[in-house]
Amino acid sequence: MEIDALRTFLAFVDTGSFTRAAQQVCRTQSAVSMQMKKLESDVATPLFVKQGRQLVLSHAGIQLASYAKQLITLHDEAHKQLKTSVGLVRIRLGCPDDYAQSILPRITRLLHQLIEQLDLQITCASTLELKKQLDQGLLDLIIATRSPSSEEGYFLHSSTGVWVKSELFNYRQEMTLPLAIFMRDCKFHQAAIEGLLKTERQFKVVGCCSSLSAIEGLVKNHLAIGAMAEISKAESLIIIDDPTLPTLPSVDLVLLLANHTHNPISQTMVKKLAEQFVNEGKH
Repeated sequence: MEIDALRTFLAFVDTGSFTRAAQQVCRTQSAVSMQMKKLESDVATPLFVKQGRQLVLSHAGIQLASYAKQLITLHDEAHKQLKTSVGLVRIRLGCPDDYAQSILPRITRLLHQLIEQLDLQITCASTLELKKQLDQGLLDLIIATRSPSSEEGYFLHSSTGVWVKSELFNYRQEMTLPLAIFMRDCKFHQAAIEGLLKTERQFKVVGCCSSLSAIEGLVKNHLAIGAMAEISKAESLIIIDDPTLPTLPSVDLVLLLANHTHNPISQTMVKKLAEQFVNEGKH
């Protein structure tokens, strides 16, 4: 069954007249008659019966009318979706979990402003894992950390490492510190552990976490203190002001672009994206 024939059939159902149906579908009455004969041939049953001098729907015609409406609705919805999908630019963006609440929303908004028809696919993982996926061509662009001495990527923001606790956590300098920290490949992990060992500060690692939300969960429930970038700190957490704690490093946040041939986002676009991000931060 052809969609056009079903549309004509429904035009007859709605108007009760082949003449008006022909006008609605912009065809001649003879063309409409041929369409209906072809439709009856396709379904192998009469769709119309005479009632006096008029044609009305047969039992099969009444059944087909219900299905025809559903078929045309599905057809039109599919066509609309596929049509709007044409020209979509698909970008696979990676972001470490610890910057998903701070950096990611702003980058997402700027990307949508830069690319009108954007299909944005977001992956969260550690910077190390995201860099691997970037090198393998599995991602097009990632938000990553770099050391302040590096010139890698397009600069977004610099953030100092801080020690944090919950409001109700009873922090004391002489206590054995319960720590919730990132995994060993994180700069804050290394600085925290090495610094505490050098100062001979007593501590206990409550949990090594692969995500910021896990650290926040432990800290917010008063089970530990945490070490993280200041930009990642939730508003409910408090920075610990204790000069005897080891100094945590600063990190630069940057955009890294994959070099694979079919990358839909160019260096020029990424540079513009980073510049807009930095300029927004100045206001």
